[in-house]
Amino acid sequence: MFLKRLLIIVLTISVISLNAQIEEKQLDKLIQETLTTFDIPGISVGIFKDGKEVYAKGYGVRSLTTKKDMNDNTLVGVASNSKGFTCFALAMMVDAGKLNWDDKVRKHIPEFQLYDAWVTDNFTVRDLVTHRSGMGLGAGDLMFFPDGNDFDVDDVINNVKHLESETSFRSKFAYNNNMFIIAGEVLKRVSGLSWEDFIETKIMKPVGMTSSKASYNRVTDKSNIIDAHTRAEGKVIQIPHDWSRTANAAGGIVSNVHDMMTWAQFLMNDAVTKSGERLLSERQFYELWQLQTPLGVGPNDSYNSNFKGYGLGWFLTDVKGGHKQVYHTGGLLGTVTQFTMIPDLDLAIVVLTNQMNGNAFNTITNTIKDSYLGYENRDWLKNYGERNVDYLKYNDSIKAEVYAKVVKAQTNLNTPKPNQIVGTYTDDWFGDILISHDGKTYSIKCERSPRLFGELLPYNATTYLVKWNDRSYDADVFMQFTFNEKGDAEFATMKYIAPITDFSFDFHDLELIKTN
Repeated sequence: MFLKRLLIIVLTISVISLNAQIEEKQLDKLIQETLTTFDIPGISVGIFKDGKEVYAKGYGVRSLTTKKDMNDNTLVGVASNSKGFTCFALAMMVDAGKLNWDDKVRKHIPEFQLYDAWVTDNFTVRDLVTHRSGMGLGAGDLMFFPDGNDFDVDDVINNVKHLESETSFRSKFAYNNNMFIIAGEVLKRVSGLSWEDFIETKIMKPVGMTSSKASYNRVTDKSNIIDAHTRAEGKVIQIPHDWSRTANAAGGIVSNVHDMMTWAQFLMNDAVTKSGERLLSERQFYELWQLQTPLGVGPNDSYNSNFKGYGLGWFLTDVKGGHKQVYHTGGLLGTVTQFTMIPDLDLAIVVLTNQMNGNAFNTITNTIKDSYLGYENRDWLKNYGERNVDYLKYNDSIKAEVYAKVVKAQTNLNTPKPNQIVGTYTDDWFGDILISHDGKTYSIKCERSPRLFGELLPYNATTYLVKWNDRSYDADVFMQFTFNEKGDAEFATMKYIAPITDFSFDFHDLELIKTN
């Protein structure tokens, strides 16, 4: 009898630990401290549990300029959390008989072409949305990043053939936004609707996401929307909203915590709306959350995960004891977001921020998740806070060392002369980059992406440093020249100076040939 009672007590404690919610005051305090620790102007957080919203609050300010409060209705660009919508829409087309995941892309976009002819012929719709193209991380992102360039979807389709592979086809995960842009074009061609119209009318409206839009430019009421912020030259500043509508299928959606929790409720209810309408067959919904591209799990994984990988628009893993976690993050210039679901616990966590520091959303999400999984306090704020300080210090030290060498190079007589490097440099997919000299200083300008302009500073006998005028990019690069026997530059490559640079600044993918 004693053993039976003990067993009942143990089981009861287990159930309570899995359903215990972090205390509201404790979470309030954590979020306030997260704002301070990571220098985030504003954060909104939502928790959905057991069929209802149990937490929805905003903290800090949505803009350092206006000082208006961030609240639970504040709109934020959710960025790559849009990818789940794109795949859901494609799955709807599979249900409608207009598409198959393993259709060759050229069946729907005949002009589609990649660097390798065999890969082109065998590339499927499934390959578009599973980050296994063989191209490198962020390959070609400069076609939409930063905003203000003149590339459109047709340019993306026409230019990906110039992006060389780094690994063999389907052998390795490497995040790729341009393949999702092309997936959005597939949706347009098979549905007859633009990606934006499809997402808003076929998904958001029936699901009940009443405040959300498929694109920033579709938000007509901007009275409660964030401004973007980032750390520049050691200080957090406000920057312009930055997202090209060309890439909406990869990351264009604007939403708030209430609508994202509505999305989570819908998904965890097997794609059935609150009114009882099924938007996707059980078979296709099941397919979305199946592993397509594996990722490694480290030996000291924080959640004792056995597997990780990417499904169709979603990251997938298991956490503590085999609970399946479906999740994604998103990042734009000036904002990062995180969306997490553990369906068998009927738990979803949404964290939206207006500053580019993922340590903040990891701190909050992990702390909330731990409380439902029964972990003791692991002090994620302290852990991520220390990592953040070390990482920023490391990157700042690299940049300081590089710029110290730039100062010394000012008196180096061996650096190239203007007549050796001034001119037009052309890349097959990015277009022309112009280098000029006014008698005192060099300037650099990207013709098709005019917000990318700056100064060229001497570094050594073959290399200059590109210092972009917009310091919020944190994307300064080395520009290394190859010279002919006459000493004239013929070719140039770029490489960013510090690892903090966002991978979408893929300057390293440029192969610049001097054309005049």
